[in-house]
Amino acid sequence: MTSLPPDLQRLRTLETWLAYTLDEVRAAIAAAEQREREEQRGKRDRPRPPDWLLELGLNRDSPPVQVHQGDCWNQGKRTRGISLDEARRAISEGVKPCSACRPDSALGFLES
Repeated sequence: MTSLPPDLQRLRTLETWLAYTLDEVRAAIAAAEQREREEQRGKRDRPRPPDWLLELGLNRDSPPVQVHQGDCWNQGKRTRGISLDEARRAISEGVKPCSACRPDSALGFLES
């Protein structure tokens, strides 16, 4: 048995409140669905991380510090993506390869 009021005036008031609440719930659902679509689109369209990173010095006049593989956990905050050729060139010109991700081994440089 329901506990609804018996008189018409209170039933109409309840109906109005339920309709208003249902509209709010539907609007919240629509907003949540939109956020989820945008999040999925963001994940799908996210650019691929670079395969190689060059860790830069403290200022623009400082030489590069290290070369890293793109997914290296030890990369510094001042990095920029570089191409395969740039990574090879940097190591051959004396930029230190990261000792954690070993880009020199991945690039085919012989161990000394």
